[in-house]
Amino acid sequence: MSRAVVPGLPSKYPIGEQLPALYADDDFAQRFTAGLDTVLAPVFATLDNLPAYLDPRVTPTDFLAWLASWVGAIDDPQWPVELRREAVVRAVELHRWRGTKRGLVEALHLALGVHAEVADDGGSWWSSTAGTDLPPEPPAGPLVRVWPGREARVNAARVHEIVRTMCPVHTVCRVEVLPGPPADEGR
Repeated sequence: MSRAVVPGLPSKYPIGEQLPALYADDDFAQRFTAGLDTVLAPVFATLDNLPAYLDPRVTPTDFLAWLASWVGAIDDPQWPVELRREAVVRAVELHRWRGTKRGLVEALHLALGVHAEVADDGGSWWSSTAGTDLPPEPPAGPLVRVWPGREARVNAARVHEIVRTMCPVHTVCRVEVLPGPPADEGR
């Protein structure tokens, strides 16, 4: 969609009406300024509606990618428009939770519609005694279990891609794609 020329869009501020009285009856001046009005009407309409362009819930679809780039949101043109809008709306919140269990689970749910849980999310060791031995070697890393939600199947490649993006760089995350919710393991 082009906003450069919108046929028949009237200008809210016609230049011809703002000319001095000398040019009010001049046919050439009125036609010339009417041409300028045609060019400027989309600019005025855009400026008058600027808040709507910056709100991802109502912005024109072709502006979503631009807004997503502003907030670092995932924008996949293959997603339905409503999901793309939601990704832009929630981008700042997801950045706040990046690198955490919650952030990973919510990013997977938003992007792929899957359910997920993160087991053994790492941890930290400390000692108040100087010279204490190093802690034991940690387990293989957090385990991310994913199972279908919105869709009947889980795209394992996309899951791995999102987990790799959202996990802290120093962490090796394992991914397990399940056919359904995990059984309660005595928790």
